[in-house]
Amino acid sequence: MTQASSAASAQSDEQGIALGGVLSVHTIGALSPQVRRLIAEHPRAALRADLRQVEHLDTAGAVFLRGLPARARSLDKQLRLDGLPAHLQSFFDLATPALPPLPPASSRVALERLGAWVRARGTGAAEFIYLMADLSVFAVLALFRREQIRRGSFGEQAHAIGAQALQIVGLILFLVGAVSALQSAAQLRQFGADIFVANLLGIGLTRELGPLMTAIMVSGRSGSAIAAEIATMKFTEELDALQTMGIDPLRFVVVPKLWAMVVCMPLLTVMANFVGILGGTFIGLVSLDIPATVFLNQVASSLFLKDLLTGLVKSASFAWLIAIISVYHGLHFSGGAEGVGRATTAAVVSSLFGIIVLDAFWGIVFYLRW
Repeated sequence: MTQASSAASAQSDEQGIALGGVLSVHTIGALSPQVRRLIAEHPRAALRADLRQVEHLDTAGAVFLRGLPARARSLDKQLRLDGLPAHLQSFFDLATPALPPLPPASSRVALERLGAWVRARGTGAAEFIYLMADLSVFAVLALFRREQIRRGSFGEQAHAIGAQALQIVGLILFLVGAVSALQSAAQLRQFGADIFVANLLGIGLTRELGPLMTAIMVSGRSGSAIAAEIATMKFTEELDALQTMGIDPLRFVVVPKLWAMVVCMPLLTVMANFVGILGGTFIGLVSLDIPATVFLNQVASSLFLKDLLTGLVKSASFAWLIAIISVYHGLHFSGGAEGVGRATTAAVVSSLFGIIVLDAFWGIVFYLRW
């Protein structure tokens, strides 16, 4: 027998271990390492703890006994308690009630998981459609009824979304135009058709690259800012405060941003087209020896009104989509500062995906119609 103290004992037997004596707060500290060693060294995997020799038990001793099976499992053994005297059993059950067994985890089949995923996405899509409808109606009504819209808010948003983005949009589109001209010239030079670089650049910029690149930059710059602002206002309960004062947050906060986005994006696209063509003209002058006047005349002769209108329609629809997606993710913010970051990231990623899908839709429509 191995003595843990003068009043508590632990020993190994054929079936497992046997405990006896007084199991209390004063004895289990010295007894615990001995019991662990006996469990670990026993050759059997399924053990029994014989408690017939236990004479006294307090709350600490009861908790110690209740934890023995878990301790055995940590040693890759199974242990069951057996033989606790009847006059101690009621106290043991009262001091350490056994937890009900956990229900077995139901294995969800693939069809159930698919249904849950479809339901969650369907709920999100319905909420997005409701928000899109509300914002569209409020934006149209704002043209005739200006109540609940702060005076000057449209100008502030237009300056932030449009005017402050001129430099970055202009720089990027100048480089895009230059690179597009270089890439086109590398192929057309083989056929002696350098001058048609102007045609390809003008059509590509006005119909596709101009509105698409502008939308991508505005999405990363202004769309993320809108989502972060809405999420922060929700976190600080400013949106709830507006509702308490009888002001609709969508009309007061979002409608000016939506109109500023829709108005400024086509203007930025026109500027982007012009700067991109200048970038191509610079490459034509430097690399292709095409005079600037000849290059610009060739661009003008290759463009039609439908090319310009296609780009403007695309840019306006991109702006409308970016604003709604950004507001949607801002309103569905949850958590603290980390949640604001997640909402901002989700808004940008969703906006980029939506822009590409909408661009493909308009491409099919205009290709079939024109």
